Amino acid sequence: MNTLNKINSMNYQDIKEQAYKANMELPELGLVLFTFGNASAADHEQGVFAIKPSGVPYKDLTVDNMVIVDFDGNTVEGNLRPSSDTLTHAVLYKNWAEVSGIVHTHSTYGTAWAQALRPIPLYGTTHADHTTANIPCAPPMSDDKIAGNYEYETGFQIIEHLKDLNLSYQDMEMILVGNHAPFTWGKTVEKAVYHSAVLEELAKMALLTEQVQPGVMPMKDALINKHYQRKHGKNAYYGQ
Repeated sequence: MNTLNKINSMNYQDIKEQAYKANMELPELGLVLFTFGNASAADHEQGVFAIKPSGVPYKDLTVDNMVIVDFDGNTVEGNLRPSSDTLTHAVLYKNWAEVSGIVHTHSTYGTAWAQALRPIPLYGTTHADHTTANIPCAPPMSDDKIAGNYEYETGFQIIEHLKDLNLSYQDMEMILVGNHAPFTWGKTVEKAVYHSAVLEELAKMALLTEQVQPGVMPMKDALINKHYQRKHGKNAYYGQ
């Protein structure tokens, strides 16, 4: 390895470690089975991100086999192929300057709602502690886009659906892709993992709520806003 490559590799070490740690947390949290998911960590100054290699079991992952990719989806460093979802991550990083971590899982409850093509409804205060809206479900893309650059188009499928709902990526940090599965993001990959775990729990709670009370109504706005504002508003008083 020449001197320049050694310097670049050292510069990427931090995001490789972040991505590795995030990926290893996914099975620990019960959010993935086998190779069903991926996490990435970005460095916007360098215009690159580290992501899990494709098809490698979590037990076999190491920091060193995280793949470095630029925001156009080109491999910059690594001997393994990056995740098959790499272009989706690349599109989101290229368009969302404040996002430095993305997680994709096929977690059971979140994926069930995605397969049903249903947003996750806001039924209770646990949900309102994190967002004031239903967790969106982006509709399936058109046949020509599926036949084209599918993973690339998935990134725009997410971006455009948030725009259609007038939701910003800063305020809504999780989404379902219809017939597919959840994606989450955050200012750090640690936050993206957190949002993946939250989405799965909210999906589970919403399903159980509808089973306990078919026809249940969404929670009223006053209670939604109270719980969100006490945690995230300018006069928030949750936490230390």
